[in-house]
Amino acid sequence: MMAAAAMTGLLAVSALAGCGDKDAAGGSDDGKLVMGFSQVGAESGWRTANTNDIKAAAPAAGIELKFSDAQGKQENQISAIRGFITQKVDVIAFSPVVTSGWDAVLKEAKDADIPVILTDRAVDSQDTSLYKTFLGSDFVKEGKEAGDWLVKDSAGKTGPINVVELQGTTGAAPAIDRQKGFADAIAANPNIKIVKSQTGDFKRADGKTVMEQFLQSTPKIDVLYAHNDDMGLGAIEAIEAAGKVPGKDIKIITVDAVKDGMTALAAGKINYIVECSPLLGTQLMELAKKVHAGESVEQRILTQETTFTQEQAKAALPDRKY
Repeated sequence: MMAAAAMTGLLAVSALAGCGDKDAAGGSDDGKLVMGFSQVGAESGWRTANTNDIKAAAPAAGIELKFSDAQGKQENQISAIRGFITQKVDVIAFSPVVTSGWDAVLKEAKDADIPVILTDRAVDSQDTSLYKTFLGSDFVKEGKEAGDWLVKDSAGKTGPINVVELQGTTGAAPAIDRQKGFADAIAANPNIKIVKSQTGDFKRADGKTVMEQFLQSTPKIDVLYAHNDDMGLGAIEAIEAAGKVPGKDIKIITVDAVKDGMTALAAGKINYIVECSPLLGTQLMELAKKVHAGESVEQRILTQETTFTQEQAKAALPDRKY
């Protein structure tokens, strides 16, 4: 069993090494800065846009990119990072599948003198020296903005307002933070109650399945809050199949603002979207160059984002890049 595991590890490293060799002194053979990037997976339209942007930004910045898809599994991501360390890449960047359990592999990168950049999602490590910076959104703020809209929309209404919540992947930073921000915001109106909350794993198909369960188990649903557009879009299918009108019978709030979500918002099937931009590639490459050169960078770098109503979505759609 141990021999098989060792062989699996060797194959993983070998597969990564096939992306391009690197000499023992560090750097690629042609002198380019080499970045190892481990992506969560391809669970949503947002993630696909994020991956495409990073893959396009690397060559534009003159950086050689070694890319690994973790397929939503932390063990795959840890294996990929260890492969990058073995290859002696110049910089490691990754979007963590979950927040916990990274200290050991991050210490291995630090001991190898390879700087690490977190993208999109944070880790809960108490030792912040294990990574150089975190580039991404303020997920708590996103949840709060979603909740603030609902509080404003519900002003003057009497009686209970029943909310069902489609959470992101259990243990993932955006799921934890978007839930907290929303809960904190709706506390301003005691009539608003979250009556059901369950993970849809950020996936459209899972959003549909869980929403079907919500509709069967909960007679009165006034609002759906989905942690991303894809789950909200899946839920819309379930709502329509149940003979209800999304955006009217059940108001819908989502996070991301990908093109499919914005199209549904423009059509009135979603009522409000909080943006979470996936276009981090250019910023990431600039940061990689700085940390590789030993320059100091802010430990927390926020992306610029906004919110959208139906009319704003209609105006933004023609120029939407993702």
